[in-house]
Amino acid sequence: MAAHTARFSLSTRGKGTVEITGQVESIVAASGIRNGTVTVFVRHTSASLVIMENADPSARRDLEKFFDHLVPENTPWFIHTAEGPDDMPSHIRMALTRTSEVIPIMDGRMVLGTWQGIFLFEHRRAPHHREIAVAVVGE
Repeated sequence: MAAHTARFSLSTRGKGTVEITGQVESIVAASGIRNGTVTVFVRHTSASLVIMENADPSARRDLEKFFDHLVPENTPWFIHTAEGPDDMPSHIRMALTRTSEVIPIMDGRMVLGTWQGIFLFEHRRAPHHREIAVAVVGE
């Protein structure tokens, strides 16, 4: 059993999704692992990861709008607002999604569906610098 780890960072423009499939594919290829799994982890409490449709951007816009409706900013009973009205909502949105994704690898490639991509889901309004850790395990 072999293991390969890597990190990469990216800057967001604020709320929304940023596709990171290509960066993860490159790390899987560099690992030399043909069969196993890749774990992708975001090292933040106000951003998350989702596997989502990557063909039609309107699907992601609907997801973003759904979360805006589900966990609105300026909720008067939130206490944790030191960094602004999007502070606590960003943490709740992260808790409702995931900070990691595990994808199988077969024949040296991630086994994602035809329309699936891996996305960083930024929950803060302001641009942020985000770090992603990746671990590839297998043979």
